[in-house]
Amino acid sequence: MGYTARDVMNSEVLSVSPEEPLLQVHRFFVDEEITGAPVVDQDGRVLGVISSADLLRAVAEDHEAGSTSPTYFRELLEFSGPDWGQVPDDFQDRLGQLTAADAMTEQVVSVEPDAPLEEVARLLRFHRIHRVLVQEEGRLAGIITTFDLIGLLEKGGVPSR
Repeated sequence: MGYTARDVMNSEVLSVSPEEPLLQVHRFFVDEEITGAPVVDQDGRVLGVISSADLLRAVAEDHEAGSTSPTYFRELLEFSGPDWGQVPDDFQDRLGQLTAADAMTEQVVSVEPDAPLEEVARLLRFHRIHRVLVQEEGRLAGIITTFDLIGLLEKGGVPSR
């Protein structure tokens, strides 16, 4: 019998709420050393996924809609560089108003807990993504990342039970 998503998924998933301001999402990513997380409502239902790429896209779109000068996302954050004071005052306010729901990707790639690991690997490769959510009855049950599968290979292909 082959292994399933349940055998390797991490059930302690770091997630964000849809109302979370993008600046807080970025700080969360930095603090937790992650590059993405599911966006989950109070009932544990998955609404989308937000990644560092989504944050960058939201900043670029806001820049195109406004009249700010081009700059890097890391320079927009008060804790990440000395250039914060050079950003126009209204830009920080506009960015502070954007939430995870505004920037998330709604198309979620997920599997059921009994999905074979081969299916998980196929989805990761086909969609060129680094995480697949595990959902059970519409609720977030876990997450499997490319690092989880690499770890499985390092252990000789047998997850600890």
